[in-house]
Amino acid sequence: MPRFARMIADAMHARGHQVEFWTAAPIVCRLPVPSRLKKWLGYIDQFIFFPLQARWRLRRLPSNTLFVFSDQALGPWVPLIAKHPHVIHVHDFMALRSALGEHVQNPTNWTGRYYQSLIRRGFGKGKNFISVSENTKKDLHRFLSKTPNLSEVIYNGMNFTYRPMTQVDSKAELSTAGIDFPKTGFLLHVGGNQWYKNRYGVIEIYKAYLERTESPLPLWMIGPPPTEQMKEIVQSLDGNKDIRFITGVSNELLCAIYSSARLLIFPSLAEGFGWPIAEAMSCGCLVLTTDEAPMTEVGGSAALYIPVKQPKDAANWAKLAGERVSEILALTDDSVHELKIAGFKQAALFEADQTLDAYEHIYKQVLARGSN
Repeated sequence: MPRFARMIADAMHARGHQVEFWTAAPIVCRLPVPSRLKKWLGYIDQFIFFPLQARWRLRRLPSNTLFVFSDQALGPWVPLIAKHPHVIHVHDFMALRSALGEHVQNPTNWTGRYYQSLIRRGFGKGKNFISVSENTKKDLHRFLSKTPNLSEVIYNGMNFTYRPMTQVDSKAELSTAGIDFPKTGFLLHVGGNQWYKNRYGVIEIYKAYLERTESPLPLWMIGPPPTEQMKEIVQSLDGNKDIRFITGVSNELLCAIYSSARLLIFPSLAEGFGWPIAEAMSCGCLVLTTDEAPMTEVGGSAALYIPVKQPKDAANWAKLAGERVSEILALTDDSVHELKIAGFKQAALFEADQTLDAYEHIYKQVLARGSN
């Protein structure tokens, strides 16, 4: 979220607007205490000192000030400025839905449930919202007690110029990073170890793919290091397994990886948006993802789909997905070319300047309405 906020701030500043960041300053949490207490001291900074500072600053602001919240998780501070022109960016409700028991894969303790209730009560005081997808907007309206003044969907804009790289350029980029390029190509997953990214599901799909393939492609998993459990599962796989975990990848290197991969496997259980889908399509990489929003919103007709994994039917799900991978890899050159062209067109919907222009339009609209 800090990077998202900085992107907006830089873009609005470049468009001639004066921008200030308001955030809780580290005061109490600087005290020399054990690290386990730092989190709780941080709450004192956020919930006691920051509101005092904000109320003082509010007294000196010009009337044509718009408050922009970069994430609805900042909800506890919305009541401070609810009477002023404001816009709240809404990304996803996975934490809130988990706290409400809607994501059984991610149980939440009582402190987490209480914190999410604070967030919900806070953003519930908001009046103007920008959601990253229709799916997120639907959840937002479900959690609000009244219809907001403004609620629009603006898809995220990519913060890097992902594009198809030639094989020569891709190999050079990979070689610079000390990564060997397999001649046969490789399967790809991009994402972290969060429960909803379904990294374990990716490995299950690869296992099913191995069982039906004599000469399987390697699987590259881009993100943080694997958990110990993931390592054990990988070690237990039979056959010609070849799974590589790659960490610390720059945008340029990721661009080369997308451009070289045969297929992105992205079986997320839930997402706020689903960046890797758009990034992969921008680089000419085929995408296999789950057939629920917002993945279907980002992938459109250019992506290929499998059902979302259900805990009670995990084995059949992995088998079906493994078969789908084999089918996609067997597509004719013409079919692959058509999917790539469709992917380029779909990815163009998420061009950064287009997104930022839409943000600015809404900011001006809300500010003008508030001033009147």
